[in-house]
Amino acid sequence: MIVGLDMGGTHIDAVIIEDGKVINTVKKPTNRDNLFESIWTTLEELVSGYDKSKIKRINLSTTVSTNAIVEGKTSPVGMIIQSGPGLPHDFLACGDENIFISGYVDHRGRVVKDLDTNEIKESIDLFREKNIKSCAVISKFSTRNPTTELTIKELMKKDFSPITMGHTLSGKLNFPRRVFTSYLNSAVYDTFNDFSNNIKKSMEKESIYAPLYILKADGGTMNLLAAEEKPVETILSGPAASFMGLNAMLNTDKDAILLDIGGTTTDIFFLADGVPLFEPLGIKIDNYKTLVRAIYSVSIGLGGDSSIDIKDGKIKIGPKREGYPYAFGGPKPTPTDAMIVLGLMKDGNKEKALQSMETLGNQLNLSVENMAREILDTMGNIIKEKIDKLLYEINSHPVYTVKELLHGKKIDPKLINIIGGPANVLAPILEKKFNLPCYYPKNYHVANAIGAALAKTTTEITMLVDTAQRILSVPELEVYKKIDKNYTLNSARKKAMELLEKSAISLGAKKDEIEAEITEESSFNMVRGFYTSGKNIRIQAQVKPGLIHELRGDEND
Repeated sequence: MIVGLDMGGTHIDAVIIEDGKVINTVKKPTNRDNLFESIWTTLEELVSGYDKSKIKRINLSTTVSTNAIVEGKTSPVGMIIQSGPGLPHDFLACGDENIFISGYVDHRGRVVKDLDTNEIKESIDLFREKNIKSCAVISKFSTRNPTTELTIKELMKKDFSPITMGHTLSGKLNFPRRVFTSYLNSAVYDTFNDFSNNIKKSMEKESIYAPLYILKADGGTMNLLAAEEKPVETILSGPAASFMGLNAMLNTDKDAILLDIGGTTTDIFFLADGVPLFEPLGIKIDNYKTLVRAIYSVSIGLGGDSSIDIKDGKIKIGPKREGYPYAFGGPKPTPTDAMIVLGLMKDGNKEKALQSMETLGNQLNLSVENMAREILDTMGNIIKEKIDKLLYEINSHPVYTVKELLHGKKIDPKLINIIGGPANVLAPILEKKFNLPCYYPKNYHVANAIGAALAKTTTEITMLVDTAQRILSVPELEVYKKIDKNYTLNSARKKAMELLEKSAISLGAKKDEIEAEITEESSFNMVRGFYTSGKNIRIQAQVKPGLIHELRGDEND
C-alpha cells in the first residue's frame, strides 16, 4: 500500500493506493494554527481499519515552504557572498544581513585572490549581534572549486545552523540564481523542519513506520532526510502533485490545458504533445529567480473559497481567501456559496448561502440564482483570460518540455483536463468558454494526493570535466576528483549515469524504476598558444519524472 498526502492551504487530502487502485480517501480542513493535529487526525481516519504494516511508503506534497516565502514568514538569513570583480552586487543583497567579501575564483576554478578570513570573523560577530542563526555562503564559480565555501562553513559551523553552500544546490552556471536559491534554502529551513517533525510525530502516534518522501517541484520525490537538508526543492510541491494527479488519471498525447481548481488558488499547466512544459533555468517564486528545476506552472488567486466583492458594478473574485465560505460560517460570500445555491454542492448551510447571494445580488439588481450563475461565469472568464495571455507568452518563446527543446513548436490545446473540488461544476462552463472538451476524473476531489502517492523519485546532476587541470566535478553530489588527462566524453557519459543512479537510490528510488537519460552534453578543446591544452566536457543528466502506476478512473463521472 502507498499513502499519498497533499497538505494544501485549505484542505488536507489523503489516499491509500493498493495494486494501482484507490481503496480509501479522506479530505479534511487544514488548521494552520495546529498543523500536527490536522495531519494526525487525517492519518488516523485514513488508516483506520487497514493493516498499517502493509504501508510501503508515504508520499506527501506540501505548501509550507511556498507559503512561508509568499507570506514573508521566513527565518532571517545572513548572507556571505564572494562575487568577484566585474559584477555590481547590490541586486544580490537578498538576506537580512549581506556581507560581500574579497577574493575570487575564476571560471576554470583557479583561486585568483585568496579568501580573507578576518572578513569572515567580522561577519560572524555581526550575525551574532543581530541574533541571526541561518546563513548562506556563495562564491562565484564555486561549482568549479568549492574550497572557499567549504572553508567559510568550517569557520562558522559552531555558531550557525543551517549553513547553505551554493555549490551543493545545482551544478548549473548562473550566479545570481544560485545566490537567491541559497538564500531561500536557509530562509525556509526551520519552517520545513518544523513541518517534518510534525509529520514524524503524527506517524509515530499512528505506529506507522514506512519511509517518508516529499514531492519536489519537478514532479518527483526525495526522501524526507534529503528534503530537510534542501527544503528549497519542495517549493511548488503542491502544483507538482496536481500535475502528477492529472497525468495519472487523464493521460493524453495531445497539446492540452491542465487545471487544478482548489479552495484558494487555481494552478495552470500545459502539455506539448502530451509532455509537460518545463522551466529551462528554474522557477521564479515571489521576486526570486532560482535554480530549482520544475514543471512549468502558474498559480492565480482564484478558488472555491475566494472572497467575493462588488466593485464599480462588477464582480470581483479573490485573489484572497478570507476564511470559510459563508455557508460554512465564514465572513464573506464565495463561489462555493454560489454552487450551493444552484444545487451543485450538497454540503453547507443553504440558508446562509442564499443570504450571501442575496446581499451581492441586491447590488447588481440580480436574483439570487442569477447572481450565483454570474459568479461561476466570472470564474470561467478569469481562467480563460489568464490562459489566453499565458499561451501568447509561451508561443512567443522557445518551448521547453521535460524531454527536450521543441524548435518552432506552438501550443494549440485540443482539450482541457481539470481536477479540484469545483472540477465537475466548472467543466461545462469552461467547455463553452474555450470551445474544447473538458474532462475530469472520478477522484477529482483528491487528485493531488493521488499524484503525490504515485510520483517516482527524480534527480538531476551536472558533471564538469577539465582534462587540462585533471578535475572531474559533480557539484550537487559534492564530488570532486582527479582524473587522467586522456579522459573522454564517453568515459564522462558512463560516470555520469553511474553517479546519477547512485544519487537516485540515495534519495529513495528503486533501481528498476529509474529512467535515466542525458539531456545535454558538450566537449570542446581548450587551446593555449597554438596547442590544445585539454578538453572541457559537460554532461547534464536526469532521472525523469514518472508514475509508479497509472490510474484510469471514469471520466466526467
